[in-house]
Amino acid sequence: MAAFVWEGKTKDGAFRNGVMEAKSAEEVMRKLRNQAITPSKVKKKSREIRLPKLPGTGGVGLKDLVVFTRQFSTMIDAGLPLVQCLEILGTQSESKALKDILLGVKEIVEGGATFADALKKYPKVFDNLYVNLVSAGEVGGILDTILNRLATYIEKNMKLRKKVKGAMVYPICILIVGLAVMMVLLYYVIPVFEKMFEGFGSKQSLPAMTQSLIDLSLWMRNYWYLVLAVIVGIPTGIHFFKRWPKGLYLWDKTMLRLPVFGQLLRKVAVARFSRTLGTMVSSGVPILDALNIVAKSAGNKVVEEGILYAREKISEGKTMAEPLAESGVFPGMVVQMIAVGESTGALDQMLGKIADFYDEEVDVAVDALTSLMEPIMLVFLGGMVGYFLIAMYLPIFSLASVVG
Repeated sequence: MAAFVWEGKTKDGAFRNGVMEAKSAEEVMRKLRNQAITPSKVKKKSREIRLPKLPGTGGVGLKDLVVFTRQFSTMIDAGLPLVQCLEILGTQSESKALKDILLGVKEIVEGGATFADALKKYPKVFDNLYVNLVSAGEVGGILDTILNRLATYIEKNMKLRKKVKGAMVYPICILIVGLAVMMVLLYYVIPVFEKMFEGFGSKQSLPAMTQSLIDLSLWMRNYWYLVLAVIVGIPTGIHFFKRWPKGLYLWDKTMLRLPVFGQLLRKVAVARFSRTLGTMVSSGVPILDALNIVAKSAGNKVVEEGILYAREKISEGKTMAEPLAESGVFPGMVVQMIAVGESTGALDQMLGKIADFYDEEVDVAVDALTSLMEPIMLVFLGGMVGYFLIAMYLPIFSLASVVG
């Protein structure tokens, strides 16, 4: 007997696939019809599964992933076989990495694996959330609906990331530009003024502001390697500190306690938690599995700890709202809305409303942070440049008064 890979549809239109042992393809088709499944494809299972060698498996952008997910959902809903959908989308994909991945997934599925198991081979592109939702869609026969929800979820997650990056990029860029300007002034401009003051014979009686800048410039020119070590060492030290589990926890805890930025991060975490959990619950993923996946995708160790604590208490028979409140991570309004969702049996809808509300809250927080940072950055740059100008021109004004 040989193994045959088959695809077909049930009477209600649900897609099914699998592997069956039989003497011939005709026997497989006969058995499927006896099970009320109309076969669309029966193929002998190949013994070897060849995986393509991908130098950059994770080189797929979120936009490409959204487009693939949306198109795949439409094609499955139209009744096309899964393998044919993968072949069409893989062939026409503009992304070389995604094209190779889809053709690799197609080959694995043809070898008898489920679609979800094939996606697991590429964890850098299809994370646990994606794979588990696809698995739930395959089991429930609603793969097209699940894929549509996934595409919507990824799109909203992209917008959330863009908002946070927009809030962070502006002050970081201004700070880097300001520090670069200060370094150039200290290294190249201040020495010119220093030589000019020596020519005037006034170096011994320079104002304190001017003398402090000249001393700082001299120190930086003599010990430039220390400045370079600090510039390289700080981000490197932060990187290695965050790789230490306890260090990452302390870092995330500190970030959440920052005055304005911490509130923004907390709102982002709540929005991501609500959106992810709501998508998984509405797709039929068991609550304990869903919380485990949501915790890993939280992006903050403190939030992750709170979610895992809630998962542990739920496994002991408690509701979700009570341990979430005990964790101290989630606001009281969120906890109360989750409690209402649990009691009414509409937890997924309530989580969706929480996510929509906190998406708007993130918008407001980003606008507030940007409006706050703009005057601070302007004062920083203006004060730095003004200090340099006043310090360098004070001796010139003194000389002009003496000459007068």
